[in-house]
Amino acid sequence: MQRSFLFLLFAAAPLAAQAADATDNQLIERAVRDYIESQHKADPQRMERGLDPRLAKRTYWQAADGTEFIMNTDFDAMVKVARTYNKDGTKFPAQPRVDIKILDVDQRMATVKLSADEWIDYMHLYKNQRSEWKIVNVLWQYHDTARQVSKK
Repeated sequence: MQRSFLFLLFAAAPLAAQAADATDNQLIERAVRDYIESQHKADPQRMERGLDPRLAKRTYWQAADGTEFIMNTDFDAMVKVARTYNKDGTKFPAQPRVDIKILDVDQRMATVKLSADEWIDYMHLYKNQRSEWKIVNVLWQYHDTARQVSKK
């Protein structure tokens, strides 16, 4: 009897781990969808739900004089983007492209690639004590990197 119990215990352990992984993957995807879909639907509350307040979003950018620099965007700016960027509903196609690839998950941290209509985001997320996944770092670029230039 004890041997059967141990066998069942060890046989079930990987299944429990897979279930937890599936749940984490769903919650990771939800955070990424909050990030992108909040921009599609002008929904700042979803943006807030998906991001850590200490978000660091960065890209390389070319100034009008040709010099490159790292452009930084923070939590407050992203919430404002969610509130205002697509307020009139014309910034995205009717069926926006959203391709989410979870590249790696290790306990309480994850790396994700988001390919959207105009750009690519590489994201780092962490799982907080409430088991919520939050985006803390984003490195992004346009698909067409020639667009990463100031016009002035």
